[in-house]
Amino acid sequence: MLEPVVHFREKLRAGQLCVGCGITMADPVISEVIGPSADFLWIDTEHSHLDLQTVLAHLMSARIRQVPAFVRVPDSQIASIKPVLDIGAGGVVVPQVQSAAEVRHVVETCRYAPLGKRGIGPRRASDYGRLDLVDYLALANEQLFVSVQVENVDALAQIDDIVSIEGLDSVVIGPVDLSHSLGHTRQLDHPRVVEAMQTIIDKTRAAGKLAGMGMGADKQFAATAARMGVQWIQCGDDFEYMAQGVEELYSQIRNLPTA
Repeated sequence: MLEPVVHFREKLRAGQLCVGCGITMADPVISEVIGPSADFLWIDTEHSHLDLQTVLAHLMSARIRQVPAFVRVPDSQIASIKPVLDIGAGGVVVPQVQSAAEVRHVVETCRYAPLGKRGIGPRRASDYGRLDLVDYLALANEQLFVSVQVENVDALAQIDDIVSIEGLDSVVIGPVDLSHSLGHTRQLDHPRVVEAMQTIIDKTRAAGKLAGMGMGADKQFAATAARMGVQWIQCGDDFEYMAQGVEELYSQIRNLPTA
């Protein structure tokens, strides 16, 4: 069940920029449609109405399409993280971490002993027991993709300690929240915001971890992020693609010559 995550890691190690979509709508057909075009799916439960049953449906669609699916959980609580891993998420994105201590807690929640403290109960994740439990525990510790979002000044101040934590795969920048925390809301080109983002990217990669970013459906800013060294990008959400696509198409049609 973790094979798509393995392939995702291989693409990143090969230097490929990976791009994916934020999933916010309930219908799992959304993941089925977008999956073949994406390097990963980012199922968002922080800013959406998706419940665990809906997340499961999206994970099923992702498995059919063999695309890795990560769940952005609402917070770092065990009750938010453990269920999505047990139903087969390829990894988690934990938003708004405040400290290195909180990130250590996240890693411990995602990894089994001796690397962490995750409770054992991987129903769907172990293919309902078809995968030997001992084998699954080892695979999960090795392959699950654990990432946190650095998007406030508190986490920024502890970035050196955060990137040094064993078992953490990636640090993901939340640029809008970070700019707001720095006092320059949505000014993503402000020198202080740019400096903060570059610091996070450089320190993350120097520590041997992967640098990611979440953003709106903005190809220019995605290109900027890639030039800064970001390796994987959640670029926009399902509803943005629909809104932008329909606006562009209808505008073009309405401006066609009619005579």
